[in-house]
Amino acid sequence: MNQAVIESKKAVVSEITEKLKTSESTVVVEYRGLSVKEITDLRRALREEDVEMKVYKNKLSQRAATEAGYEGLCESLTGPNALVFGKDATAPARVLSKFAKDHEFLVMKAGTVEGKLVDFETLKSISQLPNREGMYSMLLSCLQAPVRNFACVVEAVADAKSE
Repeated sequence: MNQAVIESKKAVVSEITEKLKTSESTVVVEYRGLSVKEITDLRRALREEDVEMKVYKNKLSQRAATEAGYEGLCESLTGPNALVFGKDATAPARVLSKFAKDHEFLVMKAGTVEGKLVDFETLKSISQLPNREGMYSMLLSCLQAPVRNFACVVEAVADAKSE
């Protein structure tokens, strides 16, 4: 085999390995049956959430998954697959799940979330979670509730004493 070809394959494997290690979450998705327009729409929806979708050769992806310590992903890397990398732990699963509701050919197989290997059921559960800003908002409202309730009680007591 040509040395240049070997070097280019090594570069692709190291690129995939790096993305697997640095992404908060990665999803292996099968896209067989989607039209070019549908894939373009999917990529656009993913880009809006700062998520990247790339198609690699399965052998190279399997080698990279093994190097990154995710040997369990190798069994999902068969057929026409794409790897979806996200900086947010929930964004890839959320966007893919939403897209899959209208496009039955899109299938999430497995993935990684915060360094842990996850299956389809876990990805489905994660897709129900809000993004990081939504979670911060929920936490903030939980923290504000006791203070708000206390303020209402103090106001009620003050109103009662003034009457």
